[in-house]
Amino acid sequence: MRVVKAASVRRRAGLLAAALGVLVTGTACGIRTTQVPVDAGAAPSRVSCDVPARKNDAPAQGATVRVFLVCGAGLVSVQRVVGVPEQVLAADRMRAAQTLLDELQKEPSAAEEQAGFTTDVRGSLTVSGPRPGDSRQSLRLNRQPDDLPTHALAQIVCTYSGSAADDGGGSVELAGPSDDPPRAYQCTAALKARPEAVPTLGDVRGTPPEPSAGPTG
Repeated sequence: MRVVKAASVRRRAGLLAAALGVLVTGTACGIRTTQVPVDAGAAPSRVSCDVPARKNDAPAQGATVRVFLVCGAGLVSVQRVVGVPEQVLAADRMRAAQTLLDELQKEPSAAEEQAGFTTDVRGSLTVSGPRPGDSRQSLRLNRQPDDLPTHALAQIVCTYSGSAADDGGGSVELAGPSDDPPRAYQCTAALKARPEAVPTLGDVRGTPPEPSAGPTG
């Protein structure tokens, strides 16, 4: 009987030692429960890209124009009111092009900024008309289009497309101050979704003048 009792005591001591070993090992590995709540911080916010309707505070005779700003990962259009009559913009393509470019270079309004809008068009950009040899639809910036940030170029292309600055050729033809010929760009759904890559349709050259008729005999 004593031998059996001794064996039973040794068995219980072994089980207790094993249980203590598991407890110590789990603590050493960092596996332990806690009653302290963990604060992982606020959930990441998402921009709305939705500007509230503008109040009726437009300047007298001002025109409403559409410009494309950066919001989230793409381009989204917003409406701006400019202090130029609509009939003037419709009749003067260069005035319209510079007015739109000026709007793109402005900082977003408080409402636009709150909705998540930004602009990459900066640096006192100006625009002028075609040079001799350019197509009549061409517009020349005072900086090379390839030197602009890709988002800025995409903003300009989409803002000009379908506006009073667009001559209706189906694409926006842009060049810079160098002698390089203008290039044609299109504002597509893919460009609005991914403005980090602005595809070009290639160089555009004006139609050469027809040779004058020689003297008739």
